[in-house]
Amino acid sequence: MTACAGFSTAYPAAPAAAATPDYNYIVGPGDTLNISVWRNPELSMSVPVRPDGKVTMPLVDELVAQGKTSVEIAREVEKVLGKLVRDPVVTVIVTGFVGPYSEQIRVVGEAAKPQALPYKQNMTLLDVMIAVGGLTDFADGNGALITRAAEGNKRYAVRIKDLIKRGDISANVEMKPGDILIIPQGWF
Repeated sequence: MTACAGFSTAYPAAPAAAATPDYNYIVGPGDTLNISVWRNPELSMSVPVRPDGKVTMPLVDELVAQGKTSVEIAREVEKVLGKLVRDPVVTVIVTGFVGPYSEQIRVVGEAAKPQALPYKQNMTLLDVMIAVGGLTDFADGNGALITRAAEGNKRYAVRIKDLIKRGDISANVEMKPGDILIIPQGWF
């Protein structure tokens, strides 16, 4: 019977609450930014954040956007445009979300669609499982683990099968930026 127990019994259960109330979204490669320059529609546009983390727009050759908030990016664009435009007022809105790689939630193993997901504040294990389409028929959902990068790769046991197959909401836990959800295959 010990073969059925999985490897998660060696790890503590994941804490139910993990979110940080002062979380600010950090821009990453693949995000789309809507940059609006007040009274200058020719300078306002939607731009993608390139794989190298930079954006380009008229009068701004290259600006590092990766790792910054939208407000920080707006202030930097204002600084660059201030040399050429009188008193620019810039607003940056993130419209397409991918986030930095270090904050993405990665789901590996026996999920229906293993993938990396952009982190959203107050994201839970249930949200992640809905996004990846649930478990495969061969998954050991109650043997799953979360590896939490924010805590030095500490591992926590989670009960996905109880959550999604049995509706046990007490098994729903909050995710943190950079978490890796590992869903092993069941032995039988």
